[in-house]
Amino acid sequence: MRMLESHHSPIGYLLPPLSRFPPTSKTLHCINIQVSKQSGFRFSKDFETDNKMWLKVFIVCGFTLFSQSLAENQGSFTHSLDDKGNCQFIFTVASPDGPSSCSGAVTEKDGLLSRLTLLEALVSRLVGGADGETQPEIEGLQEAYTQVTGERDLLQQDKERLTKQIQELQRRLSKTNLEVESLRLKPCQQHHTGGSQQRPNTDSENSVSTNAYQEMRAEVTVVPASHLLPERNQTFKKGCGELVAVEEPVSHKKAESISGKYGVWLQDPEAPGTLYTNDTVWRIDAVAKDVRQLFAYEDMNQFSRGFPMKVLVLPEPVESTGATIYRGSLYYQRRQSRTIIRYDLTSESLVNQQDLPQDSFHGQHPYYWGGRTDIDLAVDEQGLWAIYSTYEAKGAIVISKLDSESLEVRQSWETNIRKNTVANAFMICGRLYTVASYTAANTTINYMFDTATNVGKALAIPFQNKYRYNSMIDYNHALRKLFSWDNFNMVTYDLRLQEKSGQGTR
Repeated sequence: MRMLESHHSPIGYLLPPLSRFPPTSKTLHCINIQVSKQSGFRFSKDFETDNKMWLKVFIVCGFTLFSQSLAENQGSFTHSLDDKGNCQFIFTVASPDGPSSCSGAVTEKDGLLSRLTLLEALVSRLVGGADGETQPEIEGLQEAYTQVTGERDLLQQDKERLTKQIQELQRRLSKTNLEVESLRLKPCQQHHTGGSQQRPNTDSENSVSTNAYQEMRAEVTVVPASHLLPERNQTFKKGCGELVAVEEPVSHKKAESISGKYGVWLQDPEAPGTLYTNDTVWRIDAVAKDVRQLFAYEDMNQFSRGFPMKVLVLPEPVESTGATIYRGSLYYQRRQSRTIIRYDLTSESLVNQQDLPQDSFHGQHPYYWGGRTDIDLAVDEQGLWAIYSTYEAKGAIVISKLDSESLEVRQSWETNIRKNTVANAFMICGRLYTVASYTAANTTINYMFDTATNVGKALAIPFQNKYRYNSMIDYNHALRKLFSWDNFNMVTYDLRLQEKSGQGTR
């Protein structure tokens, strides 16, 4: 198809075949012809020579459509100028029963109707339409408004009440200031008759002198609770004696990890130096394959807070919970051996080591809670002791007095109580005491053996395992306390001893 041009601009519409615009089509057909303001058309050469017939067809078709539209009152013919100054002729033929596909009027109409419908619905909801859907919301808002109004009234009443109280306090303060000022202007008068001091005659009970103030002091006397208990006609002293009572445990620290399930903690009752004193607290966590760390704390306060002043690394690993500290040295059993080691705390060196003769070790004769507690070292008023057993004693507890320097055995005693039937043991004033259970909350100290008389006897002194796994008990004669490691917890017990004359030497 060739393009029809005017003198100034091309015609912007290509005419399709006339067969596409039948009068009975269900679409709205539009035919636009653009010409220039000047009259006449200029055709290309090809169009003039080869296609003059198409121009005739074009004119005939346009006229036919226009005539048919006028005849059926369904067509229209308009012309106008566009933005570029071209003359635009428009033939419009409407389908008898179909929607328009040219202007999209039906689509716009439907959209407009939809928006109008939505707008009517919104207006109906705002003004409370006939369906009454917004009535509950309005009632809820009214109820909330009523509640807020009531709360506002209550707050207003509280404000007024507080304002009155403030005014009353201010009035009292002003009155008190006036009274104080008047009292300051009056001197304090004192009268003495016959050497006795009488009460000053003033107008107020709370008179204050202008020259000096009277200071009142209260003296408080602190009495330990244990002193308030009846002593049952028994006499006590700071020296040696037989154990008669163990007080309730006092907790000081709880271990932070599984390595502190059981261990050793104590204080040196006779610390010789200034670097470490009898206030220094020592601790060994005993749950490990190679136990070598010894923690030193400045005092009990730092120990409770968990701040060690130093950590010493021992030259040989420790076996179980039988270690003790005495006169600046740590005494302990070397792991998997019957060797006892003396380790100097000041020089941090191994001073001496000695095998305990005929001693069983490494789980052969422990306390009945286990823990390879074959050798339990202890200290009391008389010095250093070893609590253990031998095959010759057939598992019965053997007590040996050791030289604290050379670690040699000075004397030994064999008891008639088996070591694996008791939970733990300790020495006080040359006497061995055993504990019946390490897990029972309320157990007893069930046996005592006196090395001075070589006689043992059964006891029933109440003893508490507060945390139900007591793995270490050691006596400190300077503090007269038992140190204990009970299921991660480090506790102490105060003791009461009955005086025994003629004993107590070290």
